[in-house]
Amino acid sequence: MEPSLQYNTDVLIIGSGAAGLTLALQAAEFARVTVLAKGGQDEGATLYAQGGVAAVLEEGDNIESHVEDTLNAGAGLCDPDVVRFTAENGPNAIQWLIDLGVPFTAKSGGGYHLTREGGHSQRRIIHAADATGQAIEGTLLAKARNHPNIDLHPHRIAIDLVTASKLGQESDRVLGAYVLNRQRNRVEAYRARSVVLATGGASKVYLYTSNPDLSTGDGIAMAWRAGCRVVNMEFNQFHPTCLYHPKAKSFLITEAVRGEGGKLRLPDGSRFMEEFDPRGELAPRDIVARAIDHEMKRLGAGCVYLDISHKSADFIIDHFPTVYARCKDFGFDLTREAIPVVPAAHYTCGGVKTDIRGRTDVPGLYAVGETAFTGLHGANRMASNSLLECLVFARSAAEDLREVLATADLAEPLPPWDESRVTDSDEEVVVSHNWEELRRFMWDYVGIVRTDKRLQRAKRRADLLSSEIDEYYGNFRVSNDLLELRNLVQVADLIIRSATARKESRGLHYTLDYPNLDDSKPPENTILVPPRPRRH
Repeated sequence: MEPSLQYNTDVLIIGSGAAGLTLALQAAEFARVTVLAKGGQDEGATLYAQGGVAAVLEEGDNIESHVEDTLNAGAGLCDPDVVRFTAENGPNAIQWLIDLGVPFTAKSGGGYHLTREGGHSQRRIIHAADATGQAIEGTLLAKARNHPNIDLHPHRIAIDLVTASKLGQESDRVLGAYVLNRQRNRVEAYRARSVVLATGGASKVYLYTSNPDLSTGDGIAMAWRAGCRVVNMEFNQFHPTCLYHPKAKSFLITEAVRGEGGKLRLPDGSRFMEEFDPRGELAPRDIVARAIDHEMKRLGAGCVYLDISHKSADFIIDHFPTVYARCKDFGFDLTREAIPVVPAAHYTCGGVKTDIRGRTDVPGLYAVGETAFTGLHGANRMASNSLLECLVFARSAAEDLREVLATADLAEPLPPWDESRVTDSDEEVVVSHNWEELRRFMWDYVGIVRTDKRLQRAKRRADLLSSEIDEYYGNFRVSNDLLELRNLVQVADLIIRSATARKESRGLHYTLDYPNLDDSKPPENTILVPPRPRRH
């Protein structure tokens, strides 16, 4: 392994999706910014977001309606002040994207075409056809590449945050991070006045997911190890409709297909959603996913079907060009037939506890986007509020950084990464085996429907894997697969512990042992507090 390097910057952003790049562009107006991307610069969950961004943009809609819809979807656990803050700042965030040049889909006669998705009472989803994330990511990345105050460093995975307490100092302040350069196979140190976690969610902890391979909960795990609280990790959103095909790797079928009239059908062609909710296919995602899961188990079916073939071919191809083309690649014609779909892990509603400006429990450390728990989503995220959260809170965090950096000093150089007592592993098969085992038992035992017994089984397996990985991590040189597995096992443990603590069914957490809401007390968040980081 090559010798390490040390980089210095004002703001280190770990993650290059919508949240990370939005904050980078905002902060670069007053600071030097370094953005780390685990893969190429344009990889990440944002790139795969199809539906759009929710915001109040037309007459006939209003902030109160957006707030009410979000609170209803969140099943009693949304923070009303945070929901209002997000909804009120949404229109300005969208205008900022428009000013940057994001090519949102226009409608004839002027303005932008808005669609409607599950949980929304109005059409308020602004989109770029069915590839909104790609349009936003591409625009933000182009601006960042050309900004003189932004350095983009791809193919780097953060190993851990460096805090003053880990170096034996009295302060808990974050000082930077150790990072593995995946291409050069060397560990690099990044010293920063502030660090931002924008690493996305942790849905790769499940066997079936709509997320890219990079979504391994890195930011949540690193923040926990650094001393940050995490909240509501039991609320994992399963997207109801991902393409069911052995080679499709759970390609997501945007919720907008149902918003524009798509119907869910059983293998015999009959509909079923109205038996579960009067809103039918436009019920919130947790209800739709659970209904599909129920019907698949009842029938022993491998999938259900999504049908929008009653719409004209021109309408379908115009509104959903990406979905149409992708389905054709796998032999399905969206204009002529129903397509097979299944639920898949999609979004991590819990995360690192932050305030309204993105600040965590560790001084100088911020978290934005899916990594963070802001209080917006509660027990269930409403469709298209995720990209909105990325934009609003990245802009809010940047404003806080403007004030903080005026007085924050750059720390002393970080100690070099110590590899003097480790060796190269000759048993990478251990990592790959543990990776597969983890994702399968999380799917089987901590999935859409849970029980206490299933959670206990999962906890025993997670504990065993954790001890094996700790031993492996302490004796061998770090690798990308090992680091991701270490983070996934940590996140799995947090999910299991949170799910075990909630003795009711609420939102995305459904357990057969406690199938009803606990109305005996006001609803509470599940807050996990880490052990104090050890001083070296």
